[in-house]
Amino acid sequence: MKQSNIKKVIKWTAVSLLWLAVWQLSAAAVGQELLIPYPKAVLLTLWELARTAEFWRAVLFSMLRITAGYSLGVVIGTAGAVLTARFAVFKAIFSPILHLIRAVPVASFIILALVWIKSAYLAVFISFLMVLPIIWTTVQSGIEGLDRKYLEMAQVFGLSSAKTLFQIKIPFILPSFIASATSALGFAWKSGVAAEVICRPANSLGKLLQDAKLYLETPRVFAVTATVALLSLLLELIIKRVTRRFSNDKH
Repeated sequence: MKQSNIKKVIKWTAVSLLWLAVWQLSAAAVGQELLIPYPKAVLLTLWELARTAEFWRAVLFSMLRITAGYSLGVVIGTAGAVLTARFAVFKAIFSPILHLIRAVPVASFIILALVWIKSAYLAVFISFLMVLPIIWTTVQSGIEGLDRKYLEMAQVFGLSSAKTLFQIKIPFILPSFIASATSALGFAWKSGVAAEVICRPANSLGKLLQDAKLYLETPRVFAVTATVALLSLLLELIIKRVTRRFSNDKH
């Protein structure tokens, strides 16, 4: 292992131990598991959950729903950005909608969507809706911010449209796209699980959270929340690894 990687491991281990100590001391100071459970109680609860088929079904289906919504948001957001950057009429039509999506609280969209969409698909729609404006505005800004000198240089050297796209436009937009896609994943998970908490579809982490809250099982709430955070982090690392490799291949 490289020395820089060793330093990173040591740093994150030290930070993790620090916050675990803060958590332990906070739980001891409060003295009420209903409010703040001890880390050991949460780990034991997570271990018990991990031994059940219900838990893994919830993980699988929640991941499928949220990943589907996220993927749709990325694809449609990118396509929409290309259209609005190229055609002023599309920008005039869709800009108010994007502003509206960003302004309206997630809970409002969830309640409204419950009228039109089955509970099993609500998390897909909400995740898609939260990711869409992030990707759309980032890609659109990247396209509009592309220096015209690079495009003129491509014409001077006689580059084809395909080469101009892959050698100039995509490398220019890619860093900001990766950053927005990574942050959008966190929004997808938070909004998707929130939708599951409200509509409680079968086989979902949101339903597990809501049930734990109803029965005042605070360690279980913490354990499921930790699962959501870990899954989001895992997918974020995968996205970073894939996009970094794609970026390196381009260079």
